[in-house]
Amino acid sequence: MPQVLEFKLPDLGEGLTEAEIVRWLVEVGDVVAIDQPVVEVETAKAMVEVPCPYGGVVTARFGEEGTELPVGAPLLTVAVGSTEGDLPGDLSSTGAAGAESSGNVLVGYGTGAPAARRRRVRPEAISAAAAPAAESATVPVMASAPAPEPVPGPVPDVASGPVAVVSPLVRRLARQHDLDLRQLTGSGRDGLILRSDVESAIRAAVNGTAVVPSVPIPVPVPVSPTASGPAPVSAPVAGERIPLRGVRGAVADKLARSRREIPDATCWVDADATELMAARAAMNGAGGPTAGPKVSVLALLARICTAALARFPELNSTVDLEAREIVRLPAVHLGFAAQTERGLVVPVVRDAQSRNAESIGAEIGRLTEAARTGTLTPAELTGGTFTLNNYGVFGVDGSTPIINHPEAAMLGVGRIVPKPWVHQGELAVRQVVQLSLTFDHRVCDGGTAGGFLRYVADCVEQPALLLRTL
Repeated sequence: MPQVLEFKLPDLGEGLTEAEIVRWLVEVGDVVAIDQPVVEVETAKAMVEVPCPYGGVVTARFGEEGTELPVGAPLLTVAVGSTEGDLPGDLSSTGAAGAESSGNVLVGYGTGAPAARRRRVRPEAISAAAAPAAESATVPVMASAPAPEPVPGPVPDVASGPVAVVSPLVRRLARQHDLDLRQLTGSGRDGLILRSDVESAIRAAVNGTAVVPSVPIPVPVPVSPTASGPAPVSAPVAGERIPLRGVRGAVADKLARSRREIPDATCWVDADATELMAARAAMNGAGGPTAGPKVSVLALLARICTAALARFPELNSTVDLEAREIVRLPAVHLGFAAQTERGLVVPVVRDAQSRNAESIGAEIGRLTEAARTGTLTPAELTGGTFTLNNYGVFGVDGSTPIINHPEAAMLGVGRIVPKPWVHQGELAVRQVVQLSLTFDHRVCDGGTAGGFLRYVADCVEQPALLLRTL
C-alpha cells in the first residue's frame, strides 16, 4: 500500500530561518529518486538545490516560485511504496519506511527512522543476517539487522545508519564525485560531515589513498612511536590552551556576533589636526579664574562626534531584526574603547549630546580610572549607541575596527604625527591624523557615512566650526 510522505524545508545551516523558492525542479506526478534535487531555493547566503530523501511519485507541491517559506514548512509530498508488510503507526506517521528514504539527514529534519536502525552494526552481522532475511516475506521492523530491498549502488553500508550532513551543498559535492558519504568520518560536532571532509576524500581518491570509513572508533589515545597502524584521524592541536572566559570570552562572543549580523563597511580620510592641537593647548594653558581641568584630545573628538551625530542621526541607531526596523535613538550614549589588564572594555558616557568637552573629558577620566581598577558597573559598560576608538595610543595610523554590536557605527582615530602637508598652497610639516568610520550598511548608504566623516575631519581641521553648535 503506497504511503504519502511529507518533505519539509530543512534547516540549511548558519542560522538561516527561511528560504525563497526560486525554481521547482519537479512537477506533480513526476517520479523522483532518493536524494534527487527537487527545488532550488535562495537563502540570505546562497542558492541551494534541496534534495528529497524519499523516492516515489510527487503528489503535491507547497508554494509557488517566489514564495518565501520558513524552515520546517512543507515543501512537497511523495507517495512511496511499502517494501514490507503493514508498518507500525509510528513509522507511517513519520514517513521513514525502509529503502524508500535515503537515510541522509540535514540539520533540522530526518527520515524518521527508529532508534534501532541508527545503531552501528558490524559488517559480519549484516552479512550473516542478510541471507535468512531474504527468505522471509515479513521481517520484524525492530530486528537488529533488517534486510532492505535491493537498490542501485553499493548495499553493504545501507544498514549502518543515517549520515549526518550539514548542508545540501556538501551532499551535492559528494554526489558529483561519486563519494559514498557513509564511508567518511565527519570532523564536525557529533560527527557531522563538513565540506572539508568531502574535499579531503576527493583529494585522497585522486592520490589513490583509502578513505577512512565512517564507523565508530575509540577516542584517540597517545601511542608510542613504534606502534604500528595508521595515525589517529584527528590529533589534538599542540600548544597552550587558554579558555575563552571572563572579559576575553565576552569580547569574543560580542565581536563574533557583530561579524555575523552586521554588514559593515569602512571609509577613512587624513586630516590636518594642527589647529585642533593648538586649540587644546590654548584651553589647557589658560590660567586664573577661567582655568579649568585639562581637556584631552579624546574629549575634543568625542564632542566633535556628538555634533556630527546631530547632523547625521542615521548613525546613532540600531537594527531591530525581529521587527525588521531601523531604530533611531534620541540620546547619544558615547562608548570609548579602553584597554585594561583584564582586556578590552567599552565604558559609556551617558547623554553625551548634552555635555560640553570639559564635562565629557571629566566623565571619560572617571570611567577610565574605574576601568583600570576593575570597578566599572554593568550599567557603565552597556547601553552605548556610538563608539569612539582611539587606537592611535598603540602607535598605529589606521584600522578597520569591528562595530560594537548592536550599535551602527564606530569612529576610529589613529596617531597624530608630523607629516608633510600642503597648507595654504605651500608644503609644510603639519600634525596629521587618519580617521576611519566603520558603519552598518543597513542603516545608511555611503553618502551619509562619507558626509559624517567629512564633517568630523572639517571640525578637526577647523575647530571653530564647533562654535555653531555651542
